[in-house]
Amino acid sequence: MDADGLLPLATEIAREAGALARRRREEGVRIAATKSALADIVTDADREVEQLIRARLAQARPGDGFLGEESGAERGTSGVTWVVDPIDGTVNYAYGIPHYAVSIAAVTGEPTPEAWTAEAGVVYTPVVGELFHATRGGGAWLGSQRLAVSTAADAGALLATGFGYDPATHAGDLERVRRVMPLARDLRRAGAASLDLAYVAAARLDGYFERGLWPWDHAAGALLVTEAGGVVTGAPDGRPGREMTIAAGADLAARLSSAIYR
Repeated sequence: MDADGLLPLATEIAREAGALARRRREEGVRIAATKSALADIVTDADREVEQLIRARLAQARPGDGFLGEESGAERGTSGVTWVVDPIDGTVNYAYGIPHYAVSIAAVTGEPTPEAWTAEAGVVYTPVVGELFHATRGGGAWLGSQRLAVSTAADAGALLATGFGYDPATHAGDLERVRRVMPLARDLRRAGAASLDLAYVAAARLDGYFERGLWPWDHAAGALLVTEAGGVVTGAPDGRPGREMTIAAGADLAARLSSAIYR
């Protein structure tokens, strides 16, 4: 698989999708529905942006599969599946907080995180205009700058996390934070998993952990971290998933895992 051949398409579409998302945000946002809980929302823009991405991919590569947050999964015939979060950070987006992103990854193999191989990934922030990108074996990049994960300092690690929308999960989330705080310099909770992972790759964060991620939340970001020399682990089966996702340099990832699972 020529991962480099997939990246230009992902980049072009992410920029177009991001421009649409930003334009719709400026026009005003309408909440279209809730998902897993009342606080877990989807906007009309989420659906429109995903439709744009899906249409552009189908036009360019009609044999590929698709797995999107808003429109579900469709198997292809080429062996490539595109895993898409059209607006990661929807609550931020709805409130006018400019911390949201378009996340697009191309994977091969079975279209499930425990079985796929990520080939190319892009995380694009429409408001800031930053485009993080990676290909398998080709490194992780922000523009022309090659990225590398950090080594946590003696003062502790700058960590990020997120909390689920279901109030029943909040006690567990807070207990998990309590267990990892001895490792931390401080904690960030910004509301967009793809950007948390991109920031780990860029050494803007030392590490990240969160329960409850979906495949489209981490498909592109996890590739960024591993290509920047980091580790992405979690559960089930040591892969990022619904039970846990952990991303950091190797030493910090091991210490986070020990704290979370003790």
